[in-house]
Amino acid sequence: MIIDLRSDTVTLPSPAMREAMYRAEVGDDVYGEDPTINRLQELAAERTGKEAAIFVPTGTMGNTASVLAHAGRGEAVMVGDQSHIYRYEVGGASTLGGSPMYIIPTDEHGMLDLHKIETGISDGSDEHAAPTALLCIENTHNRCGGTVLNPEQIAELTDLAHSHNIKVHMDGARIFNAATALGLPVSALAQRVDSMMFCLSKGLSAPVGSMVVGSREFIHKVHRMRKLLGGGMRQAGVIAAAGIVALEQMVDRLVEDHEHCKQLAHGLADYPQIAIDVESVVTNIVNFSVRNAQQPLTHEETLRFLARAQQYGVLMGTMGEGTIRAVTHYGLDAEDIQTALHGIRRALIDMQL
Repeated sequence: MIIDLRSDTVTLPSPAMREAMYRAEVGDDVYGEDPTINRLQELAAERTGKEAAIFVPTGTMGNTASVLAHAGRGEAVMVGDQSHIYRYEVGGASTLGGSPMYIIPTDEHGMLDLHKIETGISDGSDEHAAPTALLCIENTHNRCGGTVLNPEQIAELTDLAHSHNIKVHMDGARIFNAATALGLPVSALAQRVDSMMFCLSKGLSAPVGSMVVGSREFIHKVHRMRKLLGGGMRQAGVIAAAGIVALEQMVDRLVEDHEHCKQLAHGLADYPQIAIDVESVVTNIVNFSVRNAQQPLTHEETLRFLARAQQYGVLMGTMGEGTIRAVTHYGLDAEDIQTALHGIRRALIDMQL
């Protein structure tokens, strides 16, 4: 038996999703005629408190289309140095849109340095600097271990950007995890940002798809950018149907993933060979490292440990620099977490750590 903790993208659709996909009413979405996609878009806008929404195949496409809609060629986009947009999306804004990325330091909790934002903003009066058009923030924060930005932090970031006439886009791939951790409706976290992308295919367990939400005018621009990126789909209601089930049935159960992640973190903390900050684990992601005689393993040693853990039925990923990531999700229960902890312990013993 394999316990797959690499990501919450490995979830399989629920029985209700499979039934909904089988029975989905469909039409040509490029003509705006797929009724299931239209219902999903209306539901996403309603849940996030925005005027409109658009269904996209992937989160990366959603973020890229949003950045392209906000920023023109030669206009700068501010991103965190640990952000998914900067590290894992192939530089889409710069490659496709001609928008240079201005890098802002990210603290260990996923918050951006306000002073660095303030001093890095360009209003275009200096011909040497690209004018700033957009600030991108991330919630929850992937590389920081699923940490959460609360409404007060979001307000600080958006108020600063808006005071300089700069738009704010939120990479909210796991925004429902953030809302669950804070005990707030997701609309409370989306209220101040100009646009947001969230994934249906991570913690919400749909097999495919993400959403972009914002004003009607903005979503009209994103629609064009989605077409530019090849994201116009035809009878895609067969996958959008799973997204409707995701929003209606899979949000409340995210608390289970968070409980299992805490269980995993506390179990790992019992092993002296593992360095982990249990208090930083607030959603469904835990980052940790393995050490040997109080020295962290090298990247190569970490890869060997992950390979040994896989032999004992536990799949995990690496964030580089010796950091290991484990993600809890739909399909795992408390017994699976105990099984994973046992496999990790056997790997540690085998490697004589």
